[in-house]
Amino acid sequence: MADVLPLVEARLHSALGEPDARAAVTFLGTDRIEVLRFPAAGQEGDVVRYATLGMSAQPMADPTAALADPVKGPRAELVLSVRSGAADTDKVLRPLAVLAASPQVEGVIVAPGASLDVGEPLWPGAPFTSVLVAEPGGLVEDLELDAPLDPVRFLPLLPMTPNEAAWKRVHGAPALQERWLNHGTDLRDPSRRSVPLD
Repeated sequence: MADVLPLVEARLHSALGEPDARAAVTFLGTDRIEVLRFPAAGQEGDVVRYATLGMSAQPMADPTAALADPVKGPRAELVLSVRSGAADTDKVLRPLAVLAASPQVEGVIVAPGASLDVGEPLWPGAPFTSVLVAEPGGLVEDLELDAPLDPVRFLPLLPMTPNEAAWKRVHGAPALQERWLNHGTDLRDPSRRSVPLD
């Protein structure tokens, strides 16, 4: 079985450039998760991106399955984009690693539309403790793997305020995304306020 992670890292480099920092976190009973920081560049000169590396080493298993399939199942990495300079967003590395380890630790499948909560601010002073998992394919294309392996999907994370997260639980992810769109919400602003939810 080919090691997936070098292919994943190569795809991240081709889509986002060279990382200028990386941090590794290991949780008890899990594989190591790295978080790569890609500096602001190109047209979006002030947007820094953080991507996990290690979540896709194993497929995510259905928590109700008696036995996890070591080969088949969805694979993913997480990507967060924020404007640099306005907050100490580099402290998001550990919370991101926690989220990336959640399929191994908690037996959850991370998929578009899901909410993930770290229970504390994503970085110091952040108005967000959770994220909405968005649809993949825009920033980093899916990485096809040899059959029977599922492709690796690169899932964008959209930070949510506690009020937005509560509203999303009632009304659903598409309704929250539509509200963000209608109000012209800058989802990359690390200190933005909650969208109006009346």
